[in-house]
Amino acid sequence: MYSRAETTKIRTEFWITFGQYMKPVPNAHGRRINWPNYRTGIKNVYFRMKAEQEFASVGIEIGHPDEEMQELFFDQFRELKNLLKASLGEEWDWKLHAKNEMGQTVSKIEKILPDVNVIEQEDWPKIISFLKPRIIALDEFWDNVKPVFED
Repeated sequence: MYSRAETTKIRTEFWITFGQYMKPVPNAHGRRINWPNYRTGIKNVYFRMKAEQEFASVGIEIGHPDEEMQELFFDQFRELKNLLKASLGEEWDWKLHAKNEMGQTVSKIEKILPDVNVIEQEDWPKIISFLKPRIIALDEFWDNVKPVFED
């Protein structure tokens, strides 16, 4: 069993390692990007990557405080579902109005890798191999559809 401080340190080391691994990978525009802290450029729309003690996940999170606006954004993504699936090469889970870790209502489009533990360094290659192609594909998708959300 690890202390909270040790767990935080290991998680931080994982994200530093992931960031270093991804550093040479350019975004869809060919520019350098801070992959672990991906910025969508659209308020209340986030790309979230998580590495926890029971799973890893990557996805889109819509955190607009107005639930009707959140649903509108979700519906816009739903209209682009086939394009998203084509970019990702797989189906993701769609959740309208779920709760996040802070108890806020958010909507999510995500893929989860179960049965991995970020605390166990031997799981890191599996987690990185899961996150890397998906965040790159998400970036390529976003490069094509961001103008829809800017309006």
